[in-house]
Amino acid sequence: MVNIYSEDEITKIKESGHITYMCHQHLKDLLKPGVTTKEIDDEAGAFIRSMGGVPSCLGYEGFPANICISINDEVVHGIASSRRLKEGDIVTLDICTLYKGYHSDSAWTYAVGKINKEKEHLMHHTEKALYTGLKEIRAGVPLGNVSARIQQYAEKHGLGVVRELAGHGVGHNLHEDPDVLNYGKYGTGLVLKSGMVLAIEPMLTAGKRYVELLDDDWTIVTQDGSPSAHYEHTVVVRENGFEILTGE
Repeated sequence: MVNIYSEDEITKIKESGHITYMCHQHLKDLLKPGVTTKEIDDEAGAFIRSMGGVPSCLGYEGFPANICISINDEVVHGIASSRRLKEGDIVTLDICTLYKGYHSDSAWTYAVGKINKEKEHLMHHTEKALYTGLKEIRAGVPLGNVSARIQQYAEKHGLGVVRELAGHGVGHNLHEDPDVLNYGKYGTGLVLKSGMVLAIEPMLTAGKRYVELLDDDWTIVTQDGSPSAHYEHTVVVRENGFEILTGE
C-alpha cells in the first residue's frame, strides 16, 4: 500500500528532513584526510540526537551504525570503522532521521580533497541524474517516467545504473511502498498522487553496473572496483510538481 500523507504529516516529515539536511551540512566539513569513519558516525549520531531526532539506520534490520558511510567503490550501506579517509576519496553519507514519528532519508557524495576527473564526472552527473528524475514528478504522472529519465541521463553520460537497489516511499516507516527504480520505461508504473512521499536516489557507477555484497552482509560494492556515487532527496508529490523535504 502506498501512503498518502496529510499536510500535517508532511510538515512533520519536513521537520525530520531538516534535521537530516542539517546533519549533512554539519558533517561535510569533517570529511578530510585522516578522519575515521567511526568519528564521522559518532558525530552524526550526536548531532541528530542534539536536534531531538533518532538515527533511523541504527538497529534497522540489525544495521550497527548511526548512518551509512560508503567510500569509492562502495555503493551503499558502508559501516563505520577505524578506516581513515584519504586524499582523493569520494564518500557517500546516507543519513536517515526519525523525528516525531516520521522518517526522512537523504544521501550525498562528497570529495575528500582533490579528486580525479573520473570521480568528478561521476559525482556531477549522478547529482544531475537525481534532479532530472525529480523534474518528472507531479500528480497524475506514471512513476516510470522518473525511473526512465534517470536511466536515460545516466547512460547518456556513460554511467552504470545499479539495478539491485532502488528508491522507496518513506514516512511512517523508513522504507515503504512503492519501490522507485533508477531504470524503466516512460509511461509505465504507478500513477503518482498528491501527498505521496518518495525517496528518489540514483546510485550510479563509473564502470559497469554490476554489484556484489561483502562478507559483512551489508556493504555493497561494484564488481569491477569502479567508483560509485549516490544522491538522494525525500520529496512529496504535489499537484503541479514536487517539494523537497530534505533541504533547508
